[in-house]
Amino acid sequence: MTASPDGAAPAKRLRELQAWQAARLAATYGDLRGDPRYRPALDFFLGDLYGPTDSRQRDRQLDRAWRLLQRALPGHLRAALDRAIELQALTAEFDLAMARALPAGPIGANSYGAAYRAVGRRSAREHQIGLIVAVGRDLDRAARQRWTAFALRAAHVPAHAAGFGALQDFLERGFAAFQAMRGAAGLLRLIEARELQVMEALLSGGDLEPLAASQWRAGTAGAAAR
Repeated sequence: MTASPDGAAPAKRLRELQAWQAARLAATYGDLRGDPRYRPALDFFLGDLYGPTDSRQRDRQLDRAWRLLQRALPGHLRAALDRAIELQALTAEFDLAMARALPAGPIGANSYGAAYRAVGRRSAREHQIGLIVAVGRDLDRAARQRWTAFALRAAHVPAHAAGFGALQDFLERGFAAFQAMRGAAGLLRLIEARELQVMEALLSGGDLEPLAASQWRAGTAGAAAR
């Protein structure tokens, strides 16, 4: 089987790819999502940042709101938002290239890995993982500043009234997730290590099965807490 000859990536195929990737992420982080401390932050990562979320409304709002946000948002939240937009643009670029490279038929570990290697771009993949971690660090820093919560609450009604509701809700979800965690350094180290290991396995043609959640369970909670 071969990829579509005209290089097209129908919306249906893109959704299938994103569903497969979401299942992979759920398996890789199933152990951590079972911990109430980490679940909100992981849901934010796997949904708002790295998952199959349609962010077009939020991105359109950002184009209109950026000048206002430069004045109103705390620095760490501005940085998190800026990196999140870059991350989702890069992720969408990879998803499109992957969907075009996939052969017809059901997606499996072998066909996914072959498409991943066909797309390649190791340095850009490493940058993608780095952006995930950087967004987390920005949100973690913002969550440590008490006045950030007041600034977000004060902006909620005006932002929705001005048509920036999706953007505001995105920031509030991320801030709340990291505020509840009370320290994200250990979790971010684990995310970086796991995603780099998955990347190496895919690029080398290794087996993805050992990278399911079962591999990570031993000692995970203690490692994340450090």
